[in-house]
Amino acid sequence: MSHPVVWFEVMGKDGEKLQGFYKDLFGWKIDASNPMKYGMVEATEGRGIPGGVGELGDQPWPTTTTFYVSTTDINASLEEAGKLGGKTIMPRTELAGGTILGFFADPEGNTVGLVEEAA
Repeated sequence: MSHPVVWFEVMGKDGEKLQGFYKDLFGWKIDASNPMKYGMVEATEGRGIPGGVGELGDQPWPTTTTFYVSTTDINASLEEAGKLGGKTIMPRTELAGGTILGFFADPEGNTVGLVEEAA
């Protein structure tokens, strides 16, 4: 698979409550010991993908469940999404720490995150 799903995110108004819900429901190990209290979810025993559970901030996208897909060129992926009926929500953006993200909405309005990674 050339573009695997590499991250998931579940966000809401009460991040702490959501973290507790998913911990209790699925037994997920969620570590929110960081300044943003963003709950990092580990993939365990070689199964699943890592992700996060947290509180919505001033995100420019309306959905609260997002999956992130690996790409070697966010700009090319956003351009192709546009050609296929999608819409760029956030252009290629480098975060502190070096992570590079972008977001688009598919033709139905679902938000998809892109993570730029070396080939």
